[in-house]
Amino acid sequence: MLRVHFSGPDLARVRIAARPDVLWETVLSFHRLRDRQGGTTLNEWRTETRSRLNGETRYLAPLIPTKGYFPDFLTPPEGLLGIDDALAALKATPAPRLHRDLTRLTESRPPQPWLRDLAQGDTRPLHRLAGVLRHYHDAAIAPYWPHLQARIEADRATRGRALLDGGADRLLGSLPPMMRWRPPVLEADYPVDRDLYLDGRGLLLVPSFFCRRTPVTLLDPELTPVLVYPVEHQAPRPTAPAAPGRSLGKLVGRTRSAILRGIGGGCTTSELARRAEVSLASASQHATVLREAGLLVTLRQGNAVLHTLTPLGAALIRGGAPAEPVPAATPGRVP
Repeated sequence: MLRVHFSGPDLARVRIAARPDVLWETVLSFHRLRDRQGGTTLNEWRTETRSRLNGETRYLAPLIPTKGYFPDFLTPPEGLLGIDDALAALKATPAPRLHRDLTRLTESRPPQPWLRDLAQGDTRPLHRLAGVLRHYHDAAIAPYWPHLQARIEADRATRGRALLDGGADRLLGSLPPMMRWRPPVLEADYPVDRDLYLDGRGLLLVPSFFCRRTPVTLLDPELTPVLVYPVEHQAPRPTAPAAPGRSLGKLVGRTRSAILRGIGGGCTTSELARRAEVSLASASQHATVLREAGLLVTLRQGNAVLHTLTPLGAALIRGGAPAEPVPAATPGRVP
């Protein structure tokens, strides 16, 4: 079990990653390529990805084992900025950190020659590694990026709504069931027993498409605390109260139904286009029609606009059923 210990300042510094992290997705997808987690959800992805690979698996396997530790330097914070910035940061990893991370990796297994050279300060393997990661990313991640973005943005909308409704306490309580908020400790299913003390640094929550079963965090206690957790892949099975909503597509059309459902807790037009899998122009046009019908509200924030559902729009999605009451947040006990 992992236990993440919060103080008062930590609760004030909990935040959600602004976008998917390209290197966390790349590394975690390499785990999914070799295991069967995700079931049929990922079978087609595995088949398509393997057909595009050319030796990357053999090169990466010693660095990213199927179980246990993989080096922290593989997932620098620049992964949130895109593949170019992420790989540039990886290639700039200081030699002492490479030595420390790779020594941990090879404690229980003999290192490959190129890993031994890298640990000893030879940076040539690091540049080759960056090239291999880019090729793997191009095969396994880039073709599916819009879909990954849509799933992760939907999760961010859910967490963001929880944060607006009840602060950090509600946000931490809304996380997937493998994580349990028992103030002031967040417990999580984890392969080993570990305590993570935030010590006032806060916590960055990173929703991930390819994370499975348990969250993932960095091992080095000196690095910024990060908790990567799985997003939901399959929509929950409809329950009886939601049955009237199945006619929503017949009422407003399939695309506008997808637009309404895609808004979630609020999103920009670009995010809405990805969630509904339509063009930016189409998302904007349909949002205009739905806004004129009183089903959504649009607010401008700088160069972007934010769409949120009106009570009428939310009721239409629920099929007219009343909204579930929002439970009061339970105050967390902070040391």
